[in-house]
Amino acid sequence: MAETVIKLGRKEKPSTFIDKVKQILPEGGNLNACLTCGACSSGCPATGLADMDPRKFLRMAALGMDEEIAASDWPWMCTMCMRCIYVCPMKIDIPQLVFNARTLRPREERPRGILGSCDMALKNETTSAMGTNAEDFEFVVGDVLEEYQENQPEFADMEAPIDKEGAEFFLNQNSREPNTEPDEMVPLWKILHLVGANWTYGSKGWAGENYCMFLADDESWKKVTKTSADQANTLGVKTFLNTE
Repeated sequence: MAETVIKLGRKEKPSTFIDKVKQILPEGGNLNACLTCGACSSGCPATGLADMDPRKFLRMAALGMDEEIAASDWPWMCTMCMRCIYVCPMKIDIPQLVFNARTLRPREERPRGILGSCDMALKNETTSAMGTNAEDFEFVVGDVLEEYQENQPEFADMEAPIDKEGAEFFLNQNSREPNTEPDEMVPLWKILHLVGANWTYGSKGWAGENYCMFLADDESWKKVTKTSADQANTLGVKTFLNTE
């Protein structure tokens, strides 16, 4: 009688994601140090979304489940708030793993909202995700400033300069506000005015958000950031003040 042989287990497959992580992160992302204690999941705002949590994600990464991770929407729901690192007894950098997991998807297949906002920011030197050009931004800032100077005498000499050379602070602004909520810019202007801060916006790189970072597009992320930094350096501003 022929002997029946049963083989258990699945065929090993290479894990490009985990290999990349081991190359990029110190000590390979410290994945092997995971105690599966669940502390990361207990405080995570994204726990339970898309039937996933940080502990499950971490185990999938360690097991080389690249395809399953790439297909999951959970890495895009993570806010990278860093709570998981703070509570992890082994200090495993899960947000960095999530960031790298996002690159498993082809760029054109990443979430439309983030992708569209990143691409819009790359289209002009304001880096606005709303597509606001320098002229429109300058008009809105000037118009809102004039209104408050007239209606609130105590702020009659308040300023909102653009491209002021030698200022102490280079201020950025969420690009939604000049378009849809211009009055939301004013409270910070008032604070800076009352403390006597020497600040300025830049006609280039004034938009505060960087959707290309959340898209996990390193080159575009760098371009947006460099646009702001270059303008601040051109103006001779000492401190970059990020409102986001």
